[in-house]
Amino acid sequence: MPQKNSVLSHFILLILALQVTYSQNSTSINPSSELGIPSDSNIENYLSRYIQFESISGHEKEAGEWLKNICIENGLHIQQMGNEDAQYNFTASIYPLSSNLPNIVLLNHIDVVPAGDLEKWVYPPFSGEITDTEIWGRGAWDNKGNGIMHLFSVIEIFKKYKDQQLPFNVTFLPVSCEETQCTGGAEYVIANHLKELNPAVVIGEGPPAIKGAIQTNPDKAVFPISVAHKRSLWLKLTLKINSSAHGSVTPLRYANREMVEALDNLLGKKQKAIYNDLNIKMLKDIGKLEKGLTGFAMRHPKLFKMFITPKLREQPELFSVFSNTITLTSIDSNNDVVNVIPTEATALLDCRLLPDASKEEFLADVKKRLKNDDIEISIIHSQPEMKSSDDKSTYYQSLKTAIEQNYPDTDVITIILPNTSDAGVFRAKGITTFTATPISLDMSYLDNIHSENERIPRGVLVEGKNTYVKFIEDCILRATSDESQEKKKFLIFNLNNKSDAN
Repeated sequence: MPQKNSVLSHFILLILALQVTYSQNSTSINPSSELGIPSDSNIENYLSRYIQFESISGHEKEAGEWLKNICIENGLHIQQMGNEDAQYNFTASIYPLSSNLPNIVLLNHIDVVPAGDLEKWVYPPFSGEITDTEIWGRGAWDNKGNGIMHLFSVIEIFKKYKDQQLPFNVTFLPVSCEETQCTGGAEYVIANHLKELNPAVVIGEGPPAIKGAIQTNPDKAVFPISVAHKRSLWLKLTLKINSSAHGSVTPLRYANREMVEALDNLLGKKQKAIYNDLNIKMLKDIGKLEKGLTGFAMRHPKLFKMFITPKLREQPELFSVFSNTITLTSIDSNNDVVNVIPTEATALLDCRLLPDASKEEFLADVKKRLKNDDIEISIIHSQPEMKSSDDKSTYYQSLKTAIEQNYPDTDVITIILPNTSDAGVFRAKGITTFTATPISLDMSYLDNIHSENERIPRGVLVEGKNTYVKFIEDCILRATSDESQEKKKFLIFNLNNKSDAN
């Protein structure tokens, strides 16, 4: 941060501001002239246009420039935090970041995964097709839909409160390469701009409302807010064995066979069920909503482990937050000739660790279960350990209140997520971070994430945007109320002191 008392710093900042202004105004992209001033009536058109940018990881800049120009046209304060593909990130805030106010940050990502098999799409993946009932295209859910809800909520807050001094800054933060977990996105922002970002709380992508979570009332929607998520640990196994190369004679030892045997040793045994404070609380929260013996058992999970665990195993999505999981995603020997025995075999494992699990102990267990000392284990990617965010914080309560106000006939529960996202980078720094996507939709839509025919139903974007607006306003209300209480206490203290003196 520049020193306020430095004339040179002020001069440099002025030059930089002029450069940024010129860069921003020189672009030929004018979203508002094309789509109109952002409003509830055209929010779906904005998402449709956003989807049309093929912002596959590593190619985010064009879509990012389009987003940034919407922010500029609507008066938000811009700070660039990387300006190249795979490192294109920026903030759009209701006040300049130099105000150094505690910041409510809405985190989303510009990049999407590849389209997959084009023949399987009902509408082209980057068409942004709007039908009578749905909005189609890659990123409609992950994560452009959420990004548009974030953007429209920040713009609305800015327009409603631009003439007031709020206790918070509010910031829209789109980043690059979340899907590939490269270092040019959220990691780059944290490494280079965390101090100026000054986040008080970060809200990232998370689950929508879930129906069917309550067995005794399957039609009732439950909104989960994630306070933690599992850490990704991506491993590569390599086995090299020099053996005869001709397939007509089977060697006593060869790489493919021993790799398969080792993987069978590793994957053939069920993963241990692990009960910790987070997943026990999740069970108890759901148990409070259940009726009968099911609810009683879930409210007392330690007493009923032997009955609950088999039921959890029947639902892989649920059991995944009660175990450290290992998924074989690739096995390869770089060979497509039938009668040639390769000398090397590799396998890729997508492992997900519970927040408090020891990476060293997990790796030692993998090594032991493989039962082959010749297999080399290398780490491709590893997320650091992190603490869960406090669901008793005022920010959690504000998000919960906003959801309950916008969706009156619902319940909010605290969960841990099996998947990871950029939110984890902030959690690892000890920053209060929650993930949720406050929209209600049929769970079948989630089957198309990272697959063909990704889409979301029409109408949900406005509801989600309204929930984010209510969340921000509740944060403001609570902070203002707390400040008033402090002023009241200070006044009473001074009056009492004066009385004592008299």
